[in-house]
Amino acid sequence: MPADRVPFQYAIVRVVPRIERGEFINAGVVLFCRQRRFLAARTELDEPALAALSPDCVPDEVRAQLDSLAAVAAGDPAGGAVAAMPQSERFHWLTAPASTIVQSSPVHTGLTADPAAELDRLFEALVSRP
Repeated sequence: MPADRVPFQYAIVRVVPRIERGEFINAGVVLFCRQRRFLAARTELDEPALAALSPDCVPDEVRAQLDSLAAVAAGDPAGGAVAAMPQSERFHWLTAPASTIVQSSPVHTGLTADPAAELDRLFEALVSRP
């Protein structure tokens, strides 16, 4: 492994408006790089896609949950008590299985020299819509 590249872990944040249907919208990425002391989440809600999957789902409520995840990742007090935990514990909390409308994918790994740029790259590839 080149000296400038270090391991990282990431998960895709998904909105699952009707769990019984198993349909979801990718709505963000959470990336953790222990060696660079980096943890961040980037989210965006595709409201037209949400309305297509579940017309009764309230976008503002989903967006509030996504904002809370980003606050936890950033260590922002708006994220509550979990936001005060160490980065590794926050990442595991953010990626733990959940039965709520906002869930994470399995955790994936990779190598990067720049975790912030990697988060942007993953977000563009996995979440952004043209």
